[in-house]
Amino acid sequence: VQLQASGGGLVQAGGSLRLSCIVSGHTSSIYAMGWFRQAPGKEREFVSGITWISGATYYANTVKGRFTMSRDNTKNTVFLQMNRLKPEDTAVYYCAATGISGIPTMTRDYPYWGQGTLVTVSS
Repeated sequence: VQLQASGGGLVQAGGSLRLSCIVSGHTSSIYAMGWFRQAPGKEREFVSGITWISGATYYANTVKGRFTMSRDNTKNTVFLQMNRLKPEDTAVYYCAATGISGIPTMTRDYPYWGQGTLVTVSS
């Protein structure tokens, strides 16, 4: 499984960005996809997740109500729509895939990772 994330950039506080992650390879082994982020000097943290077949979603409290994760199975792509961005959302965002059921929130439960895309939110 290979993941290619894109869509990061520089945006002012209150603005929006949409991240994309294209999935290729053995997609039939995927149960769920996740977005994680890592700010400078901090550990990588869970942002959101979605089950590949049913589309059920789960969000970290810090982004709930502002971020929306979705997927387009016909294009093997997942998205993260980020609205009302805050400076504390600044980080490198990574998409990840797992064959573990449910929506894991720990990085160790995701064996497949994209290369990351930088999101910078200015105040």
